Amino acid sequence: MENEEIKNNTNPEQTSETTSQEQNLSFQNRIDLSELQQSVEKLKAELAKVIVGQQDFIELLIVSLLSNGHVLIEGVPGIAKTVTAKLFARTLKTDFNRIQFTPDLMPSDVLGTSVLNMKTSDFEFKKGPIFSNMVLIDEINRAPAKTQAALFEVMEERQVTIDGIRYPMAPPFMVLATQNPVEQEGTYALPEAQLDRFLFKIKVDYPTLEDEINILKTHHERKTAKPIEMVNSVITPKQLLEFKAKTQEVIIEEKILGYIAEIVTKTRTHPHLYLGGSPRASIAVMNASKAFAAINGRDFVTPEDIKKSLFPVLRHRLILSPEREMEGMTTENVIEMILQSVEIPR
Repeated sequence: MENEEIKNNTNPEQTSETTSQEQNLSFQNRIDLSELQQSVEKLKAELAKVIVGQQDFIELLIVSLLSNGHVLIEGVPGIAKTVTAKLFARTLKTDFNRIQFTPDLMPSDVLGTSVLNMKTSDFEFKKGPIFSNMVLIDEINRAPAKTQAALFEVMEERQVTIDGIRYPMAPPFMVLATQNPVEQEGTYALPEAQLDRFLFKIKVDYPTLEDEINILKTHHERKTAKPIEMVNSVITPKQLLEFKAKTQEVIIEEKILGYIAEIVTKTRTHPHLYLGGSPRASIAVMNASKAFAAINGRDFVTPEDIKKSLFPVLRHRLILSPEREMEGMTTENVIEMILQSVEIPR
């Protein structure tokens, strides 16, 4: 009886307290992300007309775009790396150029060169294919070091300096580079300084059995239609700049910043690593996590957003110690170990 009386006496108060708590917990985003979310869904729908599966790949491309970063795409031939990158560029109403890197490619073939104008007797700068909004560099590791070095300035500072004159890139500017991890003959490994300029390194795997069957179906049903003609542009440059600005406004608490810093700092002292992540890596994780939150309709960053960002941001920035590399360990294994050792902020 006493228990029943206590329940009856406290129940109305508990109910009112619970209701008030629920009212306090219900909130609206402080930043309006509805248009951004709708545009991202439209972009995914356009790519789904041609690309089967690869949801994670496409999401990482979108996050990189909103984070104002560049992407290195790695995978074996024939898994639609180049096609996905081309169609992704097609969904944006921007200029697009594709550069095929080869061992005989010179820096001037990428950046441009000064040509003598016979009429004026002056040198005029003829812009190279890098002067575009979306630039796809196919097989980036095929070109020699001097050609790869030509990309350093344009990727980081978004400008090209020729004969002492600076030529800024028109925004938005994004580099999508592909490389094949298997065939290493006639390739030049990308230096760490260049790898660090890529926001993400995306590893593209073989499709599942179900996805492969769907790929065959879509190719059969497509007949002679070209994939590039099936995808429409859905985001304008003006919209994209607005979306990038909103992404930067996403709220990230100090304890979340501490979580990022602790993880990246541990990579510098980890016994399995020869080279850890730089402060640029920490900034990349922060910016990418904001974009993950934005495309999911949240105006604040959670630890889950950090975890999603860590692997594509860090995998190409970390170098294993020779002993661990010989044992077959990967940088992903070490990132997972570090994640397990750092307490998640509550």
